Amino acid sequence: MTLKPLLLAVSLLALAGCNKPTAQPDATPPAPAPAPVTEPATPAAPDAAPEAERKTVDQPRLVLPAVDGSTYDLAAHRGKWVVVNFWATWCAPCRKEMPELSALHAMREEIEVVGLAYEDIEPGEMKAFLQKRPVTYPIVIVDTYNPPEDFAIPRGLPMTYLIAPDGKVAKEFLGPVTAHDIEQRIAQR
Repeated sequence: MTLKPLLLAVSLLALAGCNKPTAQPDATPPAPAPAPVTEPATPAAPDAAPEAERKTVDQPRLVLPAVDGSTYDLAAHRGKWVVVNFWATWCAPCRKEMPELSALHAMREEIEVVGLAYEDIEPGEMKAFLQKRPVTYPIVIVDTYNPPEDFAIPRGLPMTYLIAPDGKVAKEFLGPVTAHDIEQRIAQR
């Protein structure tokens, strides 16, 4: 992800603060707003996260063009375990886990991996990167301004979802993941 969107957001916030109307000396102050009526808060479950972070649906859909020109359709891989790995070329832990995920994809017939490049990068740049760091699994470039609807916006990278053969999310991993982590979770089913 480039700094342009972050710098734009900070600039807009700074400018928004500059446009506050000034108080008129003769104006009477507005009446205070009535206090809002609140209901007692219900304690959240320990693993509850804000709605934006918990957006992942039970059986996520994903249909996107891959860098190799094919179309990746998650539903076409039902019956297998699928590792959906959000990553970026600039992310050192992401680059470190790529060879292990590639080996897992190549050696385990019942497990497939798809890499979702979550960054602002041109396909040509991605192809050049993949020539230096080839993988056996498909890579899809995700539009960071319009990410896949059925997955939560990554809270960090790498962010990996393990999808069970029935199409349901079996596990979310935030941070680097190993083949052992994935195989251990699969063995628990």
